[in-house]
Amino acid sequence: MLRTCRTKLGKRLVFAFTFAAMFFFNFSAFNSAHAQVAGMNTLALLKMPSSARTAALGVNYLSVYAPLDLNVGLDNPSLISASYSNRLAINYTGLFAGSNFGTVAYGRDFGGFGSFLFGVHFNSYGRFDAYDENEVSEGSFYASDVALSVGWGFNVDSNFSVGASFRPILSQYESYTAFAFALNVAGSYVSDNKRFAATVQARNIGAQIATFDGTRERLPFDLSASLSYKTSNAPFRIFFAMDQLTRWKLSYSDPLNPDTHYDPYTGEEIAKPWYDGIATTLDQIARHCAVGIEADIRNAFFVRLGYRFRQTAEMAAEDRTNINISGFSYGFGLRTKKFEFSFARRNYHLGQAPNYLSLAFKF
Repeated sequence: MLRTCRTKLGKRLVFAFTFAAMFFFNFSAFNSAHAQVAGMNTLALLKMPSSARTAALGVNYLSVYAPLDLNVGLDNPSLISASYSNRLAINYTGLFAGSNFGTVAYGRDFGGFGSFLFGVHFNSYGRFDAYDENEVSEGSFYASDVALSVGWGFNVDSNFSVGASFRPILSQYESYTAFAFALNVAGSYVSDNKRFAATVQARNIGAQIATFDGTRERLPFDLSASLSYKTSNAPFRIFFAMDQLTRWKLSYSDPLNPDTHYDPYTGEEIAKPWYDGIATTLDQIARHCAVGIEADIRNAFFVRLGYRFRQTAEMAAEDRTNINISGFSYGFGLRTKKFEFSFARRNYHLGQAPNYLSLAFKF
């Protein structure tokens, strides 16, 4: 009788989940798919990887059966499970020029209602010097984003699960304040042997409610898909993800350096070689992709490596004598029955590579 009631409740929750997802998706201001990506949205906090494991593998979120890793559910709510109950995760990242980013999350299972994950996200951009229009010093000020997070996950059956996370976000930049909300909705499939997992997720559906100066900015909406596969006879797990699936062109066209060239004598457009179109298509596809690999040594020690081509393409330096390592990321992790530690380093460009630290505890 109790199982029947929980089944009915679960179906109602899934229906409510689907209805809410459709409502927020239509309400979201994501429909600028034709525009350039850079500079078209606000709240960078929503695009940052939450944990060291995610950062090391170079992906935005993980699709993997990991009942002991609370940080997987922090970015992928469809994998929030009862095993997260009474677990705590703390993440910290030192960014650029004194700025930092971090999260604190706690999991709790509520039986037939599903499992929940509660979190607090913060992004401090550091301290800035303030000047008026006459360049007279007015002291200093701080800029920061803070977001609360409530994530919910529900197992539809032994293979399929759905989830959602809701985030109200407050931004305070000097005397300017903005408020927004974002919703992530996801669905996942995990094979019976737990070696294969796949997820489709719509991230950052929502809008600004209060703006900085009356100009409403878009949230960084992203429709993406990811998967992972654990090899049967070797301690490796492979990750693959594709993001920005509602946009085709992710490259930036520089008006000062156009792709089209003209003959200086005739003024006619110089024809591009036949293979140029193929190279351009492959370049655009690669910009959507991220790959990672994790070596699992007795489920106690982990070594991780990731690569994102888009990062490499966007951060390539004009000085070809330097090796472009932007886009590469790496890290390691250590797990015991009650404690887990992870470290990662992600190369954004030649000058900066933030360090990520994650701690997780079981009460």
